[in-house]
Amino acid sequence: MKQALQLKLSQHLTLTPQLQQSIRLLQLSTIELNQEIEQILAENPLLERDDDPQTYGQGDAADSPAEVFGTGEKVQTESLADAFGAPEGAESGPDFTDRDFSSAGTRTRNDDDDEGPSRQVAAAESTLREHLLAQIAVMRVSNLDRGLIGALIEALNDDGYLEQTLEEILEMLPEELELELDDLEVALRLLQACDPPGVGARDLSEALCLQLQAQPASTCRDLAIEICRKHLELLGARDFAQLKRACRCDDEQLKAAHALLLLQNPRPGAQYAAVDTRYITPDVIVRKIKGVWKVGVNPAAVPKLRINRLYADILSRERGRSAPAVNGEATIHTRFQEAKWLLKNVHQRFETIERVAQAIVERQKHFFDHGEVAMRPLVLREIADELGLHESTISRVTTNKYMLTPRGIFELKYFFGSHVATDSGGACSSTAIRALIKQLVTSEDVKKPLSDSKIADILGQQGIVVARRTIAKYRDGLKIPPANLRKSL
Repeated sequence: MKQALQLKLSQHLTLTPQLQQSIRLLQLSTIELNQEIEQILAENPLLERDDDPQTYGQGDAADSPAEVFGTGEKVQTESLADAFGAPEGAESGPDFTDRDFSSAGTRTRNDDDDEGPSRQVAAAESTLREHLLAQIAVMRVSNLDRGLIGALIEALNDDGYLEQTLEEILEMLPEELELELDDLEVALRLLQACDPPGVGARDLSEALCLQLQAQPASTCRDLAIEICRKHLELLGARDFAQLKRACRCDDEQLKAAHALLLLQNPRPGAQYAAVDTRYITPDVIVRKIKGVWKVGVNPAAVPKLRINRLYADILSRERGRSAPAVNGEATIHTRFQEAKWLLKNVHQRFETIERVAQAIVERQKHFFDHGEVAMRPLVLREIADELGLHESTISRVTTNKYMLTPRGIFELKYFFGSHVATDSGGACSSTAIRALIKQLVTSEDVKKPLSDSKIADILGQQGIVVARRTIAKYRDGLKIPPANLRKSL
């Protein structure tokens, strides 16, 4: 084969660093965005938070913005929230500034803590272990029993159940104590006498029995204890007919015992467990102004950034220099360009989220007026075609982005759903069908709950053609048990 040189022209798409950052910021959630910005702030000294009291030039930033640099381009030093916190036409549109969102997740600093008001420190909630140890500390028992109860407390889970058997716990204790299983049995009974009732139980049946034994003696309580000890599976299966035969009771007695059982706590130690509460900061806010639903960016979700005025002044003085920049100055120029990219990309991120949210609200306005039953089918392509964006961009915008509405906080993905055909040739949203199923189950006769086939027939009478297996799938998604488990006395 003869060797030869050939020229070939081709085209390919190259993503610039600015475009890559814009795409990455667009798909981040609010928490991830703040984490990304914190990392960039640590790397780029030209960037700073506008709401940080330690930043340079506080108090006069709005009076004298930085001078122009290069070709006359002004450095952006104002807060991003001020730059695009209100939508276009704010004079006739909604006022998104009457609610104070700036206090969420922020902390004010007092220059003189000694002269300021005293801080209120919330009392730390005691754990289940601390609550039980405080009780056995005042018990009139031997030191050995107190130590054994402490060992049992260490074996409890967050719900207050004893997961290990007494034999396993006995093997873990030192052999020189010469303990027997009866010693642990005594310690367990002392532990089960503590508050909350039911703590130290080894299963659900024992936990309910311990709580019922703490109730005043009555025929109803005795029947409930018998059900817990022998027939808890029948009660869980809602087989009331066989349960009445096994307990030899009538409907009224079984109904009273069932009601008493429902008052007990199946997780006695859960009230002392640490709860990891996570709050959602909505990206946009929806309000109805003069009969029209309007969308605005949530100021609390917008990071308040600006370019450091000290470095901006240094760059402004370099605009008239003709001498080539040294390495340090070149680095400052690079960081300055990266800072401008970040400000622009963050601005564009929230602007895109607002546009997509407004398009969703316009198409789902019946949901905001009438609720879930009025939700219309919607797919990503419809919003993409309307805004002139790619479908993948809409997917990034609607993932982990939240909307605050008068009906609650919803993820933007919530407003998209498949469609189900109707007899009239139209389409119904799957979200609306779930809402109808929830309404039907809520209003059903508890003695004769609706089966999946019956729910499908009722929806068919309303012109919505849904298969029984589809009803079952939607019902499972709503965490609604089947008809036999919804039956009650």
